[in-house]
Order: sequence, then structure tokens, then C-alpha cells
Amino acid sequence: MHRRLFTGALAVLALAATAATAGAPDATAESPTPARTRLNATIDTVLADSRLDGAQAGVVVVDTATGETLYDRNGDRRLVPASNAKLLTSTAALELLGPGHRFTTDVATDGVRRAGLLSGDLYLRGGGDPTMLAADYDALAAQVAADGVRVVTGNLVADDTRYDDTRLGPDWTWDDESYYYAAQVSALTVAPDTDYDAGTVIVNAAPAAAAGAPPVVTMTPPNGWLRIENRAETVAGGETTISFEREHGGNTIVVTGQIAVGQQPESDWMTVWEPTGYAADIFRAALRRHGVRVLGRTVLGQPTPAEAKPVARHDSMTLAELMVPFLKLSNNGHAEVLTKELGRILSGSGSWSAGLTAIGEYVGDNGVDTGNLRQRDGSGLSRRNLIPPTEFVALLAAVRAEPWFDTWYAALPVAGNADRFVGGTLRSRMRGTPAANNVHAKTGSLTGASSLSGYVTDADGHLLAFSVVLNNYLTSSVKSLEDQIAIALASYTEKGTTTARLTVPTAPEAPRVPEGLECSWVKPVRC
Repeated sequence: MHRRLFTGALAVLALAATAATAGAPDATAESPTPARTRLNATIDTVLADSRLDGAQAGVVVVDTATGETLYDRNGDRRLVPASNAKLLTSTAALELLGPGHRFTTDVATDGVRRAGLLSGDLYLRGGGDPTMLAADYDALAAQVAADGVRVVTGNLVADDTRYDDTRLGPDWTWDDESYYYAAQVSALTVAPDTDYDAGTVIVNAAPAAAAGAPPVVTMTPPNGWLRIENRAETVAGGETTISFEREHGGNTIVVTGQIAVGQQPESDWMTVWEPTGYAADIFRAALRRHGVRVLGRTVLGQPTPAEAKPVARHDSMTLAELMVPFLKLSNNGHAEVLTKELGRILSGSGSWSAGLTAIGEYVGDNGVDTGNLRQRDGSGLSRRNLIPPTEFVALLAAVRAEPWFDTWYAALPVAGNADRFVGGTLRSRMRGTPAANNVHAKTGSLTGASSLSGYVTDADGHLLAFSVVLNNYLTSSVKSLEDQIAIALASYTEKGTTTARLTVPTAPEAPRVPEGLECSWVKPVRC
């Protein structure tokens, strides 16, 4: 139905556009206008850059009003999309879950209550909320205390059964596992900050007062789930070389290197092994602060009985609000939670496979040929994802008809806008060019794979959908080439260009970040 409606709408828009531009030069694939010829030559020149020697490049540009393709180079070639895969995940989530969807975390009991004594277990049930902070668990504990519970004779049960127990995405590389952009996914988790980096802890190392002593290492939030092995040293002077690494398969964070007396503290975001236990630890500590004692142990992964009675509840922000940190900062964890939530809501299975099926069905109803792509996770961290640029553009054109489009469009990163929650991963790119505060697009970065797909309004006021996907290059970054194409599109005009020559634009250099990472994935944020 979506595809039929979209096709019909395009036909009407095309007729209207034809009538409105009567007398303008006609352009066809066989006979393009001079302006179109120059635009194609400009993009061809950008793609001829030596940084792409031996690489793969796919670029598609479509006028969303007419459906006319303005440029197509290898548009049907399957390429690794990196975080551009989030375009599929986010649109499916908004349509199938709804902009008003919220995640619920609650506390329930199944025992007998006598005054302040609960003879039974206390259940902390996760609803997948990736925005749960330590303060939110503290508020839940306060509700339990306000309900009159003082002593729990049974266990604290951490119920994460809304989703399956597969914590890491398909095909994720082992050496990413301790870094926050590859956090484990659980229905019960903790975020240490208001970027909502769920399943991570911030490790801080400050120099000691005197050389020779180990740095002072702390965690945010404080917890007993992880332990610190401090092998670092405070020195009198010199370069700071503090490094943090979580040992695979456990929750020991090893701190090495040196930091000079008087230097600013160093921080990094580390993933947690088993976020369910992390959340339970934070909640149990909050209960103690509010005068609630749990006499039993902490049990992970058991379901809450159907007859359990609720005593506390926390609802997340709406999905529409979550889209901002999700897309602006390219948060992988949000993408994977939404994938599992889609599976849970639509088929009763909180798994990657069920969620990806739901995403595929939605985008397939919206102009995307799902037989021509492979999606293995929600975030794009898997290198087995393969999506042609033409399928991104088909989706970008189709979703303009959705009632939630304006919300989603605003949540995409905006080129050159310095506000972190407006510009997002594009905040330092294309500044001072016609693309600044114009391009709304999703970035994508893995080593040897880069992408930029979204929208740009050209100089004639036409909204263009575009996708640039670059693979298999050996240089550290090709972001400036993506930016050159976006700037050329923002400058494109069919008016008064009979003799004008459209030159290849220059693009300000994007911020330098470790190879293969989005700038927002580098904490503290460098973009």
C-alpha cells in the first residue's frame, strides 16, 4: 500500500512540476541540460580523487518532488553502509512502534506483606529502556521505600527476559568489545550520562598529589559490579599516556600508563560485561540508601511472575525524543535496542532476527528492494551489512509521506551546526558552505567504509535525496569527498547557468578521529 501511494504521489508531483516549469530546458538521461551535465561532471571529478583509487564508490541523487534521478554511479552496487543502516532501523521504529512509544522499567513483589516486611522476592523488570540513569534507579528505590517496604526476606531478581540473552550483535569484531560503541544489549541496563550510552561506565583517572603514587581512579556511576586494576603511575612531568581496557569476559578494567601531577583528569567510556548485573547492583545500592534491606542474593535473568504486584515504575522519554540522541550521536546501542523491541512488539521475540524481519517488511513496503540488500544488525556495526545507495534513496524519498517525517528529519545531523544536539556528527563538517544548516543526513564510519545519506535543498529550492557510500579505500578518511558532493548539490541550480561553470567545491577538513569511528563515538566527543 505504501509503495502504491508513493508511486501515485510522485506521478501527480511530476505532472505539477512539468506544468510549473513549462518553457524550461527539458532534461532526459539522453539529453541532460547544461546544468545537469556540469553537476554530473563535478561529482565524477570528486570520485576521481586518488584517495578512491582501487576503492568502490556508489552515489545516487534524486529530486524528491519529481522522482527524477539527477546522478547515478554504481547505485545498485551492494556496499557496506556502516551507520547509514540506522536509516532503516529508525524509520521502521517510528512507524511500527510509534513516535509516542515509551520503555517501562518497573519493580514488583510476589510475597506476603506484613507492615514493612516482605516475605518473598523483589523483582526489577527491564523494559529495554536505554536511557535509564543511576538517578532513575534511585527514584525507583524511593518509590519502593514510600510503599512501606523495609525488609525483603527473599532475593532481588533482575528480570531482563523481555529480550533474548544474546548480548553482542552478529559479526561484531572481538577487539571492539570493550569500547562503548559496541556495548552489550540487555533489556535491563544503565547509562552513565545524558548521551544515554547504555551498558557503559565512565572511568576517570586523576593524578595523585605527588609523583610515584598511582592516579586516583573513580567510576561514574559508582558501583560494585566492576573493579579497577590500577597499574598506572603519577609522574612529575611529561606526556599523559593513560589507557583503559576491560578484560574480555569479565568486569576488571585495567588502567595503565602515566599522568603528570597537576594535569586534568583523563576519562573514557568502557562497556560492561553483563549490563543486567550492573543495573541490579546500582538498584540494590539505591535501595540501601533509602532504607530497604534485601536479605537474599541478586539473581539475574529470571522472569517476573504474572501474579506479582507492582510497587514502582519509571517510563522513558518518547521514541520521538529518543531519536535526537540516537541519530545525532549515531548511538549504536539505541539502534540495537530498537531492533529487539521491534521483534518483541511485533512477534513476541526480542531478538535480532525478529527485529530485522520487522525492519525488512517495513522498508520493503516503502520502495526498498529488500532482495537487493542484507541487514545483519540495527546499527551498521556489522561488516556483513550490504545495502546499495539506490535503496537508501528510495527509502529517503518514500518516508517524506509519513506523518512522523518532520520529527525524523529534524533528528538527522545537520551540517555545520555547532550545537551538538543539532549538528550531531556533522557539526564540524561543511561549515561556511551552501551545505551548512542545509544538509540533513546520516553519517557512517568503519575502517575502509564511509557513507553519507540524507537530504539537501538545492539552490532552486528543490529537496534532493542523496546517498554516498564509499568502500575499500586505504586512506584514513574520505569525509571531505562526501562533503564536496553535498556542497555541489546544495549549489546546484538550473536557473541562469547557461554559460556558468560549476567548479568542484572545496570542503573544510572534518575533525580527525581514530580510523573507522564516528566522531561522536570518541569520548569525550571531538566533533
